[in-house]
Amino acid sequence: MFPIMAWLARPVLETVWNDGEFLLSRFTDSSATSPMLALSPALERPAVGGVTLLEHAYGLRSELDPEFAARPVELIQYDGRPTLLIEDHGGELLARLLGEAWELESFLRVATGISVALGHLRRRGLIHKDIKPANIFVEVSTGRAWLSGFGLASRVVSERRQPEPPESIEGTLAYMAPEQTGWMNRSIDSRSDLYSLGVIFYEMLTASCLSPRQIQWDGSTAT
Repeated sequence: MFPIMAWLARPVLETVWNDGEFLLSRFTDSSATSPMLALSPALERPAVGGVTLLEHAYGLRSELDPEFAARPVELIQYDGRPTLLIEDHGGELLARLLGEAWELESFLRVATGISVALGHLRRRGLIHKDIKPANIFVEVSTGRAWLSGFGLASRVVSERRQPEPPESIEGTLAYMAPEQTGWMNRSIDSRSDLYSLGVIFYEMLTASCLSPRQIQWDGSTAT
């Protein structure tokens, strides 16, 4: 089902992020032909949905550009798990840089870079639908940013989602636009990604993330 790259026999991997569903690793093996990341299910027996997300992201590889995206390169089997190989442009995962409020100068530099990357994605006619710190790589010194995690991305300009129970909703609730839940009479479009971006900026500036309980279905915050 997945081709196996010969040079990937026993790479040296460094864990970058593990959210319980997916494990993101970075190659530290100097023999690798080019910098690469690896994304695989965190569980030994992954759910079918997780594999589908990897396959979907891989299918979008030709729609993406290294100017704004960490592009999928190949889908393989590694240690018995489907693993998506992804371009590594360097930088740090934004999720690892949170926890303290950012200084304004650094924030503006990085926020501009993320906005530029998202603008490129929009011009390609794509909606990401899972913009969050764990799907953004940044270079703080220059402000450059690259998006990743395209498992939910869509070419559809506007779509309407049917209401679903919370446990069935795809995406990350803390950063998700209300219309993505299906519980609002509103279509999903590129503005949904901007909503997620606003939540990220709030978290960068305040060192706290709005939880789903703090967000009303109209998009405002609860007191």
